[in-house]
Amino acid sequence: MCDASDVVVGAVVEQRKEKVFHSIYYASKTLDSAQAYYKVIGKEMFALVFAFNKFIAYLVDTKMIVYIDHVAIRYLFNKKDAIPRFI
Repeated sequence: MCDASDVVVGAVVEQRKEKVFHSIYYASKTLDSAQAYYKVIGKEMFALVFAFNKFIAYLVDTKMIVYIDHVAIRYLFNKKDAIPRFI
């Protein structure tokens, strides 16, 4: 799960066991002055990239589901003919 605000991005790795999610790891990062000027979609994508980089050891060779609340990003990932440079 990833999210971004005006000053910070955060992510959580959770494991589902018997339909209940258990948190394994939390991470957050304060945005620097340049990153604070990113548009909302840029901050949300930065949160996603930050999470993948931070939790790479947990994610290698693992089936995963990414939860993100930004509608435009969900649309890009679900679109079958998306242009890779936009993702």
